[in-house]
Amino acid sequence: MNEADTRREHILPALTTAGWNRDGHVLREEHPFTDGRILAPGRRAPQKRADYLLCFTPTFPLAVVEAKSDERPASDAIAQAKEYGQILQVHFAYATNGRDIIEIDLVAGTETSVTAYPSPDELMRRYRERTGLADPAATERVLAPDYPSDDRPPRYYQRIAINRAVQAIASGERRALIVMATGTGKTSTAFQICWKLWSTRWNRDGTARRPRILFLAHLDVLVDDPIRKDFAPFGDALTRVEGRVSTAYDLYFALYQAIAHPDRQPPLYREWPPDFFDLIVVDECHTGSARDDGLWREILVYFQSATQLGLTATPVREHDRDTHRWFGPPRYTYSLAQGIADGFLAPYRLHNIVTDVDATGWRPFSGQRDKHGQLIPDQLYGTPDFERRLKLPDRTRLFARHLTEHLRRTDPFAKTIVFCVDQDHAEDMRAALVEANRALVSAHPDYVVRITSDDGDVGKKHLGNFMLPRKRLPVIVTTSRLLGIGVDVQTCQNIVICRVIRSMVEFKQIIGRGTRVRTDHQKWTFSILDYTGSASLLFADPAFDGDPLPPEIEYPPVDHLPLPPGQTADEPPLPGNEANPPPPTPPPPPPPGPIPPPVTPPLPPLPPPPPPRLTVEGLSVRILAEQVQVLDPEGRMLQIFSLTDYTTERVRTLYPSPDALRAEWATPEGRARVTERLRERGIEIAEVAQALNRPDSDPFDLLAHLAFRTSIQSRASRVARVRAEQQAFFERYTPAARAILDHLLDLYAAHGPADLDLAAAVELPPLRDEVTLPEIVARFGTVDSLQAALAELDRQLYAA
Repeated sequence: MNEADTRREHILPALTTAGWNRDGHVLREEHPFTDGRILAPGRRAPQKRADYLLCFTPTFPLAVVEAKSDERPASDAIAQAKEYGQILQVHFAYATNGRDIIEIDLVAGTETSVTAYPSPDELMRRYRERTGLADPAATERVLAPDYPSDDRPPRYYQRIAINRAVQAIASGERRALIVMATGTGKTSTAFQICWKLWSTRWNRDGTARRPRILFLAHLDVLVDDPIRKDFAPFGDALTRVEGRVSTAYDLYFALYQAIAHPDRQPPLYREWPPDFFDLIVVDECHTGSARDDGLWREILVYFQSATQLGLTATPVREHDRDTHRWFGPPRYTYSLAQGIADGFLAPYRLHNIVTDVDATGWRPFSGQRDKHGQLIPDQLYGTPDFERRLKLPDRTRLFARHLTEHLRRTDPFAKTIVFCVDQDHAEDMRAALVEANRALVSAHPDYVVRITSDDGDVGKKHLGNFMLPRKRLPVIVTTSRLLGIGVDVQTCQNIVICRVIRSMVEFKQIIGRGTRVRTDHQKWTFSILDYTGSASLLFADPAFDGDPLPPEIEYPPVDHLPLPPGQTADEPPLPGNEANPPPPTPPPPPPPGPIPPPVTPPLPPLPPPPPPRLTVEGLSVRILAEQVQVLDPEGRMLQIFSLTDYTTERVRTLYPSPDALRAEWATPEGRARVTERLRERGIEIAEVAQALNRPDSDPFDLLAHLAFRTSIQSRASRVARVRAEQQAFFERYTPAARAILDHLLDLYAAHGPADLDLAAAVELPPLRDEVTLPEIVARFGTVDSLQAALAELDRQLYAA
């Protein structure tokens, strides 16, 4: 039997007998759990599909089953069963050919032959024993249904994160961390976690009341968007905290700076009792929730009896802001690379643009003054200085012209974010882009806008329109840092970097602005235009898609350590921040005699004013080089100009010799297989022909030339050789039949091997206007004779 018959006749009945697919236990057959890596707009690699996914409840998978036909050993399915089991983070996987069953314990690392599949209750018992999920109430909450959402059920990685977090919280863990790449749905994941706990009435007391949950964020958009969208099902149980405290709700959204503002004493959060909240969810917790002297830390310490759940795309490992130190190691991590490999995130193309002043630096001549008459200090200025210490308007205008040309070549209405040095630079860039796009700005006044914190309500309005996929304007937004985190612009197709970025955390957040996929708006991929060299360095850093190691820190002497803001040397550290505190020193006895009057210490000197920003006009700035890189289907960076080298490597991997490639290519079915196999590896034959500038040649000749250094000949020369050397072949047929073969050769020479397909050729002139397919069959006598003639024509065309 083939694999499908084996599943139907043997595997499915055995699973049903074991109890799967009844009594609420779910058996998912041919279950797709990825979308398939995006290879090009409109084209994906195949989805990953588990033959069977065994779920104790619809929301709690326990095992995968991978099948092979009964003609193959069950062990042939082990590798795929392990791969899928590891991706889906289940503890058990099964490999089978219908007769033999191999159980793979992915946690214990064992492979055991078994005679039958375990029942759902047996597999759940084993899972609970090894994970410590002993409490029936905790189990009930882990297995609770999601909030029903038929249009957007949780993806497999969201399901893992939801179950891991709920299990940790329901089992009494006090802190938990979930790491998910930007664009993978942290907010909807957080909603399902809160919903499960709220709907099952989990709380710290073990009573029947619903839990009280505080959702903390640091930006308005990270509060307003969840309230309006994902968390809307909470209805009247939800509120946003602004100005005053209430205790009448179950779910509270707040900006940490609003409830812990240093200008308000005591801070607003202290109006709640310390034990008021059961759960605190900290969104984008890398931004400061673990900083020893931060406002977030102050809030989390005050509500230390609450369970605390951190969500982030980019955990940090710095000595004063260590996400892991506060929340513990992640319960689950879903990376940017995995999201791109699964097809849930968009792949990117990186443009590295280098100007002469960035490559060599700029130095003033002796006594040179800037635009405003200020003397320019004599030194070599480089990219980090530009637009901070030294404004170069000519460089800004060059960037604007180059970006405009990129949009004209691709899509002038592709949404674009330009990250600038500061708000002044963002305004200069906006003005330069308006100048470079006069016609578009004349027709569409909001084509280019600036959105920064200084832009107030107007900026918020522009941001709201920019985030909506259905809104065409604005198209280009210049900003400094405001759009670098938490802004969900799903149709953004260009990320433009015009300032030096050294922080890996910030870089990941910026790249995340482009990773959303919206195929309904033709958003499949995005481009990164880097004018400062930041992206190349950070993409090459091993920490780009991993967990950055803590830096080697050389600590200064204790008496030189800076104190947190507002804390004097006599004040104790914040609660929860006492790492091995020294024993208290008793105060010295008061001196004899009268108490002297207090001495007022002198005020500290004012900090020096920042150095003036110099402006240099009249420079001749030009672009020295532009290098374009893309991700290949294996996730590696591939320089676009080495497409031919990449094709060479892949063709040699697939076909060991030119004869093997020729044998596959010589039939229509074989040509389709070759084309599809190359496409799955990110290679379009048309792009290879364009790279070699040989549109008149057969794709076989181009591939064979690249892989095996054979000579390239045109399709016309192939046709001429066949007509000259194969007269005996043509003389077998009547003049009417030979005319059909001649027409096919002419179409092949003009257009390529696709026109050797007779069914397609009869739809094209001249055959379309002269003859029908039944008439062609009649000219050759029978269908078999016609098929034999076409097969021989193919063979002769591709003969060595």
